[in-house]
Amino acid sequence: MKKNSTKIVAFILIAIFISACNAVKRVPDGKNLLVKNNILVNGKSTNDEIASNQMYQKPNGTLLGYKLRLNMYNLANLNPDSTYQAKFKNNPGLYERQAKVLSAKQVDRLGQSFLYKGIHEFLKNTGEPPVIVDTAKTKKSLTRLKYYYFNNGFFNVKTDYNIDSVGRKKAQVNYNITTGPGYTLDSIKTNILTPALDSLYKTNNEPSLLKSGNQFKTSDFEEEKSRITTYFRNHGAYFFQPTYINYNIDTIGKQNKADVTLIIKNNNIQERDSSRTEPFKLYKISDVNIYTDYSPTNAKTKINDSTAYNNFNLYSYKTLKYKPRAITDAIFITKGSTFSDTRTTLSSRYLNNLKIFNYPSIQYEVDKRDPAGESLIANVYLTPRKKYSFGATLDFTHSNIQDFGIGASVSETIRNVFNRAETLEISARLNIGSSKDMANPNNNFFNVSEYGIDTKLNFPRILMPFGTEKIIPKRMIPSTSIAAGFSKQRNIGLDKENFTGGLSYNWSPKRRNTVKLDLLNAQFVRNLNPGNYYRVYTSSYNELNGIANQYNTDATNIDENGNLIISQGTTNFTNEVLNNQTALTPADAQYKDVESIEERRVRLTENDFILATSYTFTTTTKKDLADNTFYQFKTKIESAGTLLSAISSVASLPKNTNGNYEIFNLEYSEYVKTELDYIKHWDFGKEKVLAVRSFFGIAIPFGNSNYIPFSRSYYAGGSNDNRAWQPYSLGPGSTNALNDFNEANMKIAMSAEFRFKIFGDVKGAIFADAGNIWNVLDNVIDDKAKFNNLNDLEEISLGSGFGLRYDLSFFVIRLDLGFKTYNPAHPEGDRWFKEYNFGHSVLNFGINYPF
Repeated sequence: MKKNSTKIVAFILIAIFISACNAVKRVPDGKNLLVKNNILVNGKSTNDEIASNQMYQKPNGTLLGYKLRLNMYNLANLNPDSTYQAKFKNNPGLYERQAKVLSAKQVDRLGQSFLYKGIHEFLKNTGEPPVIVDTAKTKKSLTRLKYYYFNNGFFNVKTDYNIDSVGRKKAQVNYNITTGPGYTLDSIKTNILTPALDSLYKTNNEPSLLKSGNQFKTSDFEEEKSRITTYFRNHGAYFFQPTYINYNIDTIGKQNKADVTLIIKNNNIQERDSSRTEPFKLYKISDVNIYTDYSPTNAKTKINDSTAYNNFNLYSYKTLKYKPRAITDAIFITKGSTFSDTRTTLSSRYLNNLKIFNYPSIQYEVDKRDPAGESLIANVYLTPRKKYSFGATLDFTHSNIQDFGIGASVSETIRNVFNRAETLEISARLNIGSSKDMANPNNNFFNVSEYGIDTKLNFPRILMPFGTEKIIPKRMIPSTSIAAGFSKQRNIGLDKENFTGGLSYNWSPKRRNTVKLDLLNAQFVRNLNPGNYYRVYTSSYNELNGIANQYNTDATNIDENGNLIISQGTTNFTNEVLNNQTALTPADAQYKDVESIEERRVRLTENDFILATSYTFTTTTKKDLADNTFYQFKTKIESAGTLLSAISSVASLPKNTNGNYEIFNLEYSEYVKTELDYIKHWDFGKEKVLAVRSFFGIAIPFGNSNYIPFSRSYYAGGSNDNRAWQPYSLGPGSTNALNDFNEANMKIAMSAEFRFKIFGDVKGAIFADAGNIWNVLDNVIDDKAKFNNLNDLEEISLGSGFGLRYDLSFFVIRLDLGFKTYNPAHPEGDRWFKEYNFGHSVLNFGINYPF
């Protein structure tokens, strides 16, 4: 063992030595490979990322400290064509001999093959050439550093650099920054020549970004320009731009302090060869003209149809196809109102949200009819999309149920259905797939299938029998959706028919807040093949069959091999046990196991009818796709069956033998469900991001139900949950996933993931996922599956691992390898690292980040 350890250490040292030598393979003599930029501020090294970004040269990238791309580049032959030709020059007659066997054309082609040329092209393009220390670029970096610190208030900054050798052909550049004292803002004054703007500035309640005592920062001055410009342009100053704002910074006679004077001059107007200045004017809207079918081709043709509605003028080059209110409700620019950029932006958002126009454009012109020249005409140009559009897709899918699937869908969109900007979407889909978890007696590869049709009608307003403008004003961009759908699954579990329908409202109270109210959400699930239960849920069958091997007394229940016959034998044996016709008694553990198996079978084979109402609120601070410092919070409250129970009670409807109400001869579900979901990201720069997520959900049955339908339950495991377990294979509680598809009505989940760049578009991650599911306040009798008290939090699992991501810009391909770190299914004291090995690891494939 000692000899092997010595050999391994020696091998690692040799590999490191070879790599170290290889790193400078293509560094010319007399030059140095840049290995580090060291920024020293007042003698101390700094990790300021913004300062580091001022560098014109940065060292070659590393993967866990190893210069992978540099060494790949060094492995490449930069001139493979010359090397190939040299082989024949150094071996006279070799070309002729090979040409006799392969032909001259094939020998020439061999030089262009992957073996001789392609592999070197790959290494060169994927790799990274050595970064050679360039003093010219170093001086340019130093100049940028000087400006960076100057712009942060260090007006007396001094800079210098030196290059230190740190090995053969290797060097680091030291940037020496002596900042001197930082300047702070002292008095802040204004000099605004236009009286109207001066008055606006004084009445603005928003706090200024320039405050006495703050350190001088150029970025604060630029943000203050933006703040003032936004305020002025939202209060009528149509021609105002940030360039009209200047600052006078006075440090004369000051000890590390600066007096600031904000200067806003009058409007500069260009008139042919001359220019003049005059005070800015605050504009009001005199007219709003809406061109409902504008296009560049008909822009110069005659208006054919027009109408006036609520002080809006609507024009059409052909026949006006919209009811006026459908358009005017989307426009926040009104006659007599003050010009506002915010109103313009909000109108563009709303018009885009209608999904019946392409690229709406809003332009302004000065109204020449106003002698004071303080009026604007707003022209809204709308280009309609095609009324009918057809789409088709073909997808290859992977899900919790299907290992592989092929899905095809067709859709038809009809716009402006009732001439009030409504949109009707009709789609049909077909999916065939393969699943090793499904019953498959014929051993077919494509053993699951599903087809369905969905319709959705969208209204760009709240559909209510009474007005909602005071509660949900149109600036919140409200909409209403009415949806209905049907799908049928074959060879998927018990085979199902699924009917859905719903009425929902959506609006945005603020820019990054959204609300969804599902007033009615109906779902009817009908199991077509409940007798197939034990062929699908084989774990339940094996457990029941094992008990029957000991206690079955009816020979008609078993086949020639002594196994329970599905479904006659399984049903008869279960009834015999529960009716005390076997040797088992209610006090026996096996009796309780049979009772639990039957409880689950009934729950998963019964048809479900759900009529629910839910409210979902989402808020986020995420500004755009590039923003990696943000949080997102989502909460949902759902109530099902309450309305039906209230109607049944008021109408004094009879209950069935189970003491429950029915609709269409079916017991409907009744429960209340709530969910909390919080996501937080921190950006540490250099494409390093820490992301965390926490989730809590619980669904409590009551009244007409004593369990939660499978479609509304929770599961754990999978590529977007705890990645150390397969989907449905974790929990509930400490049961060790006894069933095939384990679910429960309460869930806790927490995840943390550190993401970093490896090279190019390849990213890496290390992660930890914790959580579990439990049964609470329902009819499950297995104590291991239930959440009884806070001590059961010890059953929260922990998975950890690492992953690779390839960023394709529009989506991310993700591979994660998860290891079971803490498994609550094992006995207490034996749960940590019991299965922490590759044999029990789980490889997950996913699209985009999990949170």
